[in-house]
Amino acid sequence: MAGTAGTPGTPRVLRAMNDRAALDLLLEHGPLSRTRIGKLTGLSKPTASQLLARLEAAGLVLATGTTEGRPGPNAQLYEVNPRAAYAAGLDVTPERVLAAVADITGRTVGSYELPTPGRRPSQPVVRQVTDALDGAVKAAGLTRADVHRLVIGTPGAFDPNTGRLRYASHLPGWHSPALLDELAASLPMPVEYENDVNLAAVAEQRLGAARGHEDFVLLWNEGGLGAALVLGGRLHRGWTGGAGEVGFLPVPGAPLVRQVTKANSGGYQELAGSQAVPRLARELGVPDIPSGPYAEVAAALVERAAARDDDPHRRLLETYATRLATGLASLVSVLDPELVVLSGASLTAGGDTLRTLVQNELEELAAARPRLVVGDVREHPVLRGALESALAATRDEVFDTSR
Repeated sequence: MAGTAGTPGTPRVLRAMNDRAALDLLLEHGPLSRTRIGKLTGLSKPTASQLLARLEAAGLVLATGTTEGRPGPNAQLYEVNPRAAYAAGLDVTPERVLAAVADITGRTVGSYELPTPGRRPSQPVVRQVTDALDGAVKAAGLTRADVHRLVIGTPGAFDPNTGRLRYASHLPGWHSPALLDELAASLPMPVEYENDVNLAAVAEQRLGAARGHEDFVLLWNEGGLGAALVLGGRLHRGWTGGAGEVGFLPVPGAPLVRQVTKANSGGYQELAGSQAVPRLARELGVPDIPSGPYAEVAAALVERAAARDDDPHRRLLETYATRLATGLASLVSVLDPELVVLSGASLTAGGDTLRTLVQNELEELAAARPRLVVGDVREHPVLRGALESALAATRDEVFDTSR
């Protein structure tokens, strides 16, 4: 009966659960034989054969090659059909919009970078988004209509109560109350919006240093200083989406900043943000400070300091570690996370040397004792997180064979 198709325990639902288990195994392990799928899922050979025939007919799996080098006849191998669906992600900063498209297996098939220099947008935000997406779609040999879902990562967060972007006054053109409606009208696929640091945490949780961890904090330091809070395996966004905006956090060692949302900064940002590193290096007498954007200069200085053992570089790294630990102590004292992931160029550049210094300082400043690790996802972590988020929702829809 149609009315019972979705009832738990019915044959259709049980088949759909087995289908999803098999598809997830194929995503995780790559091509598998019918026998291997049967062993991993606990299904009999006839049932595994029926499952694969059903998924192949639905266009979700493909037969690809055979096993070799084993006794007996070669077995047919199966893999997820990469063309079953596509998802896209955008990483938006004041300087550029970076877009990528991935197939359902997670492989990036097209990318594009749209420069957006200047304090005022040279073109409307909707045009920026569509041009960047179209560039990635074209590079993948696809069209907009082929993209099942899009996730856009931005600094700050869109307030779920008003739809307006908050905590990101430095992102020109993105603050119109009608922006989300305009984007929805211009794009043929569902669009989701997420904070950039939250997406870096998604990337680390799915692919990197936080895999297998349900409670962790990701501290990000690049263009701005922020955090992502993952509690019970879920991102904690807060009432207005502003959970993790720790750049505004008042901390010892930095003056109180009034009306921080107008100043777009706060105590912790002033104390330990990337812009503080070149200034600190000059105060400590570090020679040959490079020129360029402060985030790039900070990363270069931290990397150099971690590799050297002379007095000014050692003091730079130690002072930077103390400043980072000062803000982290407040976070871990309240949240008591299992893990802290250090991410963003100004943190990953210091590698294990900086991590050890921050860990030692944190153990002096906070009662909680989380383990600190350096993030594993180094290449465009925000974009990778956007793709992973879009892929997760796309797979839930495309892999649901109960309908």
